[in-house]
Amino acid sequence: MAAMSAIFEKLESNVRSYCRKFPAVFVSARNATMFDEIGRDYIDFFSGAGVLNYGHNNEKITQALVAHLKSNAIIHSLDLHTPAKRRFLEHFDEVILRPRGYRYKMQFPGPTGTNAVEAALKLARKVTQRPTIVAFTNAFHGMTLGSLAASARAQKRAAAGTDLPNIVRMPFDGFVSHDTIDYIESMLFGEGSGVDKPAAFIVETLQAEGGLNVASSEWLLRLSRLAREHGTLLIVDDIQAGCGRTGSFFSFERARIEPDIVCLSKSIGGGLPMSMVLIRPDLDIWEPGEHNGTCRGNNLAFVAACEALNFWADKRLEQQISESANLLSIGLRSIVRWCPEGDPKVRGLGLLQGIAWRNNHFAEAVSAQAFNMGVVAEVCGPGNRTLKVMPPLTIEPERLTEGLRRLAIAVQLVTASSRTVAKQRRSEQLPDAAE
Repeated sequence: MAAMSAIFEKLESNVRSYCRKFPAVFVSARNATMFDEIGRDYIDFFSGAGVLNYGHNNEKITQALVAHLKSNAIIHSLDLHTPAKRRFLEHFDEVILRPRGYRYKMQFPGPTGTNAVEAALKLARKVTQRPTIVAFTNAFHGMTLGSLAASARAQKRAAAGTDLPNIVRMPFDGFVSHDTIDYIESMLFGEGSGVDKPAAFIVETLQAEGGLNVASSEWLLRLSRLAREHGTLLIVDDIQAGCGRTGSFFSFERARIEPDIVCLSKSIGGGLPMSMVLIRPDLDIWEPGEHNGTCRGNNLAFVAACEALNFWADKRLEQQISESANLLSIGLRSIVRWCPEGDPKVRGLGLLQGIAWRNNHFAEAVSAQAFNMGVVAEVCGPGNRTLKVMPPLTIEPERLTEGLRRLAIAVQLVTASSRTVAKQRRSEQLPDAAE
């Protein structure tokens, strides 16, 4: 294995990370199964960090892309008009927005999630003429400076090498024991708070990188009302939790709210690089060219995205997600029940769930052991104490069941090892009976 990856060690930057945790050279994949160079198969509980909601090499998406390439159609267009973009705009409006009663303008700022977040923050400040953004504890919004400022993880923020200003940090739902909305209202809008009114709240309804923390529907509704009452915009970062990951297409549908701005990326492009900002029409005050990006006209992504939307034209995918999410929840709760070491807790929603432990390094050890058994599952949250299970929405029930079986064995092995180490340490602390 080391020989196969030597060229990466020699020539690629030290910044690489996932390949260190999952040291294989992957060569092919189909839906929820990946294969490496030596022919070993892996069940994918990672989904490219949420890019591959529709699985690896989805046949319908692949066919649409091949047809586009063979037709000599436009591939790169900046913001020029193309049939591919027109079809996507029409299809997204018809399949996603109108059935849910939403009216949004669509902006394509670039290929990744942080592009969407940067555009949203910039627009919120332009609309309100206020500099401050309210972000939340354990949030993650991206790695460029504006998005990074809104993110909470100390290690990632430290890499900026500069100040990350104009952010006020507030407690997410459940971060402290008391009512956080009351606290937020007092600190931001109460007399004598000393805080200027913010331009916007930016919030994830389910903090994926932050440890699978779920905001309740009531909390989200109250936050939305608070924002509206004070002329502050509500931005929902639905980059990882959206596009069906929690069950409905948008993760905030359960709360019956209508954000002013929504950030989408990852799987919105059907597996290809794409991001999008949904903007309440009256807030779309951009001047032409005031915010742009070279790769905002990725027509291959429009084609793939349009094909992916067909999965939402009826209720079959939502039903499949619901059934798989129930299977996942049962499997994870069974693991927790049989292996209570480290006070594990099941967290998350839909097909974005996982197990959080109190012990440092326990989740990382489970992730490593699971990889040895052919399961790719990442860790997240403070101290990397949460194992995140995020399979494709299209995962076959038998693959999900097998992945959970392997995961259960991995937890059992790590638990047994942990107990052995703890027993050995206790024995070393006891006085020698012969003395």
